[in-house]
Amino acid sequence: MPSIEHIIPILTLAALLGSGLVAGIFFAFSTFIMKALDRVQPESGMRVMQEINVTVLTPWFLGTFLGTGVICLGLGVHALRNWESASPYQFSGSVVYLLGSILVTMVFNVPRNERLAELDPEQSEGVEYWKDYLVSWTRWNHVRTLASLAATALLARSLHAG
Repeated sequence: MPSIEHIIPILTLAALLGSGLVAGIFFAFSTFIMKALDRVQPESGMRVMQEINVTVLTPWFLGTFLGTGVICLGLGVHALRNWESASPYQFSGSVVYLLGSILVTMVFNVPRNERLAELDPEQSEGVEYWKDYLVSWTRWNHVRTLASLAATALLARSLHAG
């Protein structure tokens, strides 16, 4: 049976690939999806985003997004317990992903998505919220994008250092 020290590089690679995929998804939203939704009628953009927020909850996305978080949590704990042999890049990449991608999503993006889901695109309250949502949700998505990308780079560096 392989030792934990033989499994850590494989887990690091998995976290690196997962954070890279997540960074790409967030990047797409920040650079053109939200801009496209802003270019159509507010009711249409709002409806599409409401549908995206439902259809994103698939095993493929959640498995990648949350699975990467679970791996990063394990890598971070391993790095703390084995500080002398662990790469600080591995620890840093794990923490950046957990805080900048998972935590930001749960604290800032998900509550906005939940509020958006409650609103009717045909009502003025929904349209008003949509205007703020486009700006505030995207701003936090930029943070998630940069954090996931930074985690990818740090995890890649940790493989090189190890």
